[in-house]
Amino acid sequence: MAEPLLVVDRVSQRFGGLLAVDAASLSAPAGRITALIGPNGAGKTTLFAIISGFLKPSAGSIRFNGEEITGEPPHRLARRGIARTFQIVQPFAGLSVLENILVGAHLRHRARTVALAAAEQVGREIGLGDMLGRSADTLTVAGRKRLELARALATDPKLLLLDEVLAGLNPSEIRDFVPVIRGLCARGITILMIEHVMQAVMSLSEHVFVLAEGRIIAEGSPAMVAADAAVVEAYLGHGAAAKLGASHGL
Repeated sequence: MAEPLLVVDRVSQRFGGLLAVDAASLSAPAGRITALIGPNGAGKTTLFAIISGFLKPSAGSIRFNGEEITGEPPHRLARRGIARTFQIVQPFAGLSVLENILVGAHLRHRARTVALAAAEQVGREIGLGDMLGRSADTLTVAGRKRLELARALATDPKLLLLDEVLAGLNPSEIRDFVPVIRGLCARGITILMIEHVMQAVMSLSEHVFVLAEGRIIAEGSPAMVAADAAVVEAYLGHGAAAKLGASHGL
């Protein structure tokens, strides 16, 4: 069996006396959507920062595409094909939507005309086609979320780390966004996503890892995780678990 595209092996992260991530292991098979869920403060974003090179782990290792990448800086990982979105969306407010996407496109395309064409194509694919000429600071929350995704996608990633890309959206906006994420996976992009919108997690992901107090406490299919007593106790709560279980025939 081929090794998963991403393998995180017993990674830990200390901040002084605080153990934010405690020997966490997870993997993301190529061409699939994998979810990382857990309560606020569990260490999910810290783990993303380690995977994407913004933090060097205190212990453990990370492999990507069969190669050791532990401690490599973000710009090198971006060239390898790892891109991420951020929980707090901060577009370049003085630039247009297209120019924001162009920042990502220039990673792969040095010629401006080629980069512009690539950025425009990505923008239209993500649903920003009618907004490319607008200033980024005029976008709604949903528009900014799409722009954040487009900017990451413009780097032509193999692995896309999505950090709560659906947070702050209303149910209608979430329904519109879910097919976009599914379409990226259908194109062959591997996705590892942190998400609190559990219906989206259940709908999109094939495998779920649950992080609580820095440790992976469960993993499995969405249905298995929703029925796991430790996950219910630490994160979902009995009401949410019952609702999710009913929707998946548990």
